[in-house]
Amino acid sequence: MARSLVDLLFHHAAEHPDRTAYRFLLSGDSDGEVRTVSYARLADRTRAVAARLQERGLTGSRAMLLYPPGLEFISAYLGCLAAGVVAVPGVPPRGRTANHRALTRMKRLMADAGATVVLGDREVVTVLDTLAEHLPGPAGVTRITTEDIPDALAADWREPGIGPDTVAFLQYTSGSTAAPRGVMVTHGNLLDNERVITERLGHTPDVLAAHDNELFVSWLPVYHDMGLIGPVLNTVYTGGTSTLFSPLDFLQRPRRWLDAVSRHRPHTSGAPNFAYELALKHAPPAFPDGLDLSGWRVAFNGAEPVRAATLRRFADTFAPAGFRPEALTPCYGLAEATLMVTSGRAGTPPTLLRADDGGPHAGAADAAAVGTGRPGPGVTVVVADPDTLDELPDGEVGEIRVGGPSVARGYWRNALATRETFRAGVNGRDGRFLRTGDLGFLRDGELFVTGRLKDLIVVDGRNHYPQDLELTAEMAHPALRPGCTAAFAVDAGADGERAVLVAETSPETAGEAEKITDVVRGALGDAHGLTVHDVVLVRPGTIPKTSSGKIQRHACRTAYLDGSLSRTDAPTAG
Repeated sequence: MARSLVDLLFHHAAEHPDRTAYRFLLSGDSDGEVRTVSYARLADRTRAVAARLQERGLTGSRAMLLYPPGLEFISAYLGCLAAGVVAVPGVPPRGRTANHRALTRMKRLMADAGATVVLGDREVVTVLDTLAEHLPGPAGVTRITTEDIPDALAADWREPGIGPDTVAFLQYTSGSTAAPRGVMVTHGNLLDNERVITERLGHTPDVLAAHDNELFVSWLPVYHDMGLIGPVLNTVYTGGTSTLFSPLDFLQRPRRWLDAVSRHRPHTSGAPNFAYELALKHAPPAFPDGLDLSGWRVAFNGAEPVRAATLRRFADTFAPAGFRPEALTPCYGLAEATLMVTSGRAGTPPTLLRADDGGPHAGAADAAAVGTGRPGPGVTVVVADPDTLDELPDGEVGEIRVGGPSVARGYWRNALATRETFRAGVNGRDGRFLRTGDLGFLRDGELFVTGRLKDLIVVDGRNHYPQDLELTAEMAHPALRPGCTAAFAVDAGADGERAVLVAETSPETAGEAEKITDVVRGALGDAHGLTVHDVVLVRPGTIPKTSSGKIQRHACRTAYLDGSLSRTDAPTAG
């Protein structure tokens, strides 16, 4: 029985050494230059990296992984697992004048993790050399260029004696409502969640064979749990082949995603909701021509609110290319549960629950609560009252709590937060549960996610979910950019809490700002019976988001209160 993903990698390398594990599209273009790695080659590079780490006496330590998009990250990550080193994926600095925010975050994560070594490619290590005096630690941090590790070193690798309870890596949360925390994911957690992903998405040996082992196409960042544990690690778990390319290449030209799906015909590919919106936005009338999406069986959608309107439009737009509506697969997960908690099933259309069908909060005319599927095998999902800890019946909104072997050990060096988040109880239920901080309800065993517990807006005694207000606003006027709206509450003194909505629009709309805000106010009043305290239109790129694309409402609220928002109607400095 496999003790880790590394055992499975070595098994696949022995069974089908020449099979391609990953291909990477260097430019993001399907007809451009491609770099590939076979299972045999990946296993050799994994052993070589692990041997170098063992040679340096680093077993049991933490290693920060800083790589640009490409294949080198994968052998470095697996090399850490094979050496018994705790991997800490991070965002690499770029250039001698590295982005201040990225550099600050990198230093903060290194210090929090107590990283004693950094693994990177030549470019990243060169940049780090120029920043050495700014890195945490009294004597700096060891820097290893994994490209320069000789293949021959693979012969020196030794089993590190890891077990299911050994911490495999630290997944730092994206921090949508709080400072990032390092989630301790064990080898057992990883194997269990890969089992869940495989079962829920239907990645059986027969399915892989029917797709010529083509499993994923993904541009998702590998330093984030969705991109790492989904496309990258499920490939190693199943022994399939996956096609990867850079997130930047997708953002620069969104059709590259669908071109890659069309060319390589994977079983599974997906992204957060905003990516589907981008694909739609950049889809001219003739775009479906030349695409063949008929082989796409699972189009997963998660990491942020799944919009019913997005699902409908995507299915309708790409139906001429053979896309099937039943491929749309909403899912729900979080780093604290390793990744996947619930998912729809391949071949089953998503459940869209309108307010008049029993949805407890949908208010806009076209809004619907989107089902995120059922829990994976061995995963328990309970909706509880966050105050009384009572389990709630079907249809009632409460806090989503999760139990099972995929739930991570806790937060790194944070016993208090671990106890509060990972050791929660539910009345009438045995065992401890993970407090997700997310709100939702169950209906016939399916989970519907409605928002964040801390983001709830209470005005005049009525609860309003920011996702609903944001969706209504975006549907009210085409000038509002999809997925770029933030609703939050502010203290209005004697009047109590009041709602504020901040929305990104193009600077070209500055002359129409008053008209746009009037339309938005009217739509929110009609749909939700809510008088909005303020509607602020800001320039594109103003609203802060996490690395996974989630709106950071608290950060936006702070910027609103301190007057630092870049308003669309503000005069341009000249």
